[in-house]
Amino acid sequence: MIITLMLLPLAAGILSFLIRDDNTRRTLLLWTARGHFLLTAVIIYTTLALGFVFIGEPPAVVWFDYDALGLLFIGITSLLFLGASHYAVTYLALEKRDPGEDADDGSIFNNAPEAVFTGCLLLFLAAMTAVTASRHMGLLWASVEATTLLSAPLIYFHRHKRSLEATWKYLLICSVGIALALMGNLFLGAAGLKTGSGLDLGSLLAHAAILDKPLLKAAFLFLFVGYGTKMGLSPFHTWLPDAHSEAPAVVSALLSGALLNCAFLGILRVNAVCAAAGLADFTGGILILFGMFSLITAALFILGQRDYKRLLAYSSIEHMGILALGVGLGGGAVFAALLGALSHSLTKAGLFFTSGVVLACEKTKRITDVRGLWRRAPRTAVLWLGGFFLITGMPPSGIFLAKFLILKEAMAQKHYWLAGVFLFFLAMLFAGMAKVFISMTFGEREAKPGEKPFAEPAGMLVPAAIFFACVIFLGLFMPAWLSGLIQNATGNI
Repeated sequence: MIITLMLLPLAAGILSFLIRDDNTRRTLLLWTARGHFLLTAVIIYTTLALGFVFIGEPPAVVWFDYDALGLLFIGITSLLFLGASHYAVTYLALEKRDPGEDADDGSIFNNAPEAVFTGCLLLFLAAMTAVTASRHMGLLWASVEATTLLSAPLIYFHRHKRSLEATWKYLLICSVGIALALMGNLFLGAAGLKTGSGLDLGSLLAHAAILDKPLLKAAFLFLFVGYGTKMGLSPFHTWLPDAHSEAPAVVSALLSGALLNCAFLGILRVNAVCAAAGLADFTGGILILFGMFSLITAALFILGQRDYKRLLAYSSIEHMGILALGVGLGGGAVFAALLGALSHSLTKAGLFFTSGVVLACEKTKRITDVRGLWRRAPRTAVLWLGGFFLITGMPPSGIFLAKFLILKEAMAQKHYWLAGVFLFFLAMLFAGMAKVFISMTFGEREAKPGEKPFAEPAGMLVPAAIFFACVIFLGLFMPAWLSGLIQNATGNI
């Protein structure tokens, strides 16, 4: 069933390159996403019903299988892609009607083939599925590299110099990161040379106590920097604002909501091996340091942003830092980090979806040129402002719970200085983002000649509204099965 889950988008992606009709290709995208989500739900339900295979002593060597942590991340990925596929069908149909405009003026297409977009989108899903299912660090590395190569054409879809520059920067920086991660795998393999563990995750965990500690520390450092680059942790984050700003909104949603999680999962896998080897203090200190540095970097750079999509990108850097901080603190903060990963993915995807409607309405990504959004596009304005409150952690929301639990854990461990700095920069982020979102929604500007109310496409707003509703629901009530899944996932870290 897991192999089928990977082969479904792989086969559909290859097939989409051969289909000539746009409507048929969009239908294929939609039904593949639905099938993938349904199959994911069956795997999660079956695993919850039968119990987790990898809680406790691991079985014989396997290449692909799901533990609780992998199930959580494939669930997030599949749900996001389902929403993105529904969004993309409307997005592509609307933009195809006006193919000649510049992307900065609200158009995606600049004589770009839709087949490349759809095909790479589906292959991107296949690669992310392989990341979440990998039980071998070498396969995980190869799958993460595949996500880089397959998402690059999606970033370049606008076909002009800004998107070309963003794509080149993305490929160059992430390739350096993935090369460092390869070095980390070499050190990891060397650390278990005497045990014969290789890069099999189950074997590494089983023999963690007798792994070579200095080599294991070196492996963690290389893998952390390598996957941290892809995750967007500061100071390795420099590709992320450009890529998120220049990619179509649906791609930005998947990059921020799903791709960053794949890199985070790579860090969590090696962190689990180090923790089992008694190196939790070593890895925890590094995660806390770079987590706080990412939070501070995002807070400072958000204050000067002129592009609202770049602002959302820096918000992603903030949240990746919070996730790293939670895992570094340990205890209840690990549960908070995983809850934060789920909530951030849904909220940020919804915000990027909404940003695509804002771009189509206002024909610009410049913050100062968007004023009085509630007059021209009232439903979009409600989602835009609602997304701001959710992403900054206002209650009730899953993000609020995650931040609160991390703060609580920091206080419980008597890291009072850490809690103070954490609160200060969260407040700075809130203030910086509030100024932008409120001015865009309620600010005044002169009406342009012939300006009319914007026809807001429901197919682009409904996925965002559903994601926001899910995040609010998580802040009010968490289903027992989801709480149990996250709790079990903390045992895999």
